[in-house]
Amino acid sequence: MGLANDERGPLPDPTERLAVARKIVERAADHGIPPEDVIIDPLAMTVGADPDAGRVVLETMRLVREELGVNLICGASNVSFGMPGRAELTATFVAMARMVGLTCAIANPLSREMRMATLGSDVLLGIDRYAAAWLRTIRAEEAARAEG
Repeated sequence: MGLANDERGPLPDPTERLAVARKIVERAADHGIPPEDVIIDPLAMTVGADPDAGRVVLETMRLVREELGVNLICGASNVSFGMPGRAELTATFVAMARMVGLTCAIANPLSREMRMATLGSDVLLGIDRYAAAWLRTIRAEEAARAEG
């Protein structure tokens, strides 16, 4: 696992982050680690401190996934740190990040917002074909409300 960050600290430009990720993948290859075993963290920063932080990390993910094809991990809730409505903002970010290649989100699995954003993005991205998991979840919630 490698962080798309170098001695300069968090990089403001997605292409600079891609260059760091490229170096990580190259170094891994030097040690016999294939790209499919490399995981890159593009470094999510809070939009509360930098309004461009969401766009930068999403674009970094897209570039890394397209060029390097490696898996991506991200501390998803970092984007919403210090913001009101964190659960909703984080869930929105994860749904968007999945579209550009996020393969693993470090997030609260107990958050309904997160679960629904993940299930919903599975439907919209064609992962949950015919919406089977989505429908099962909605029906279970409806049944629980009817009982309680």
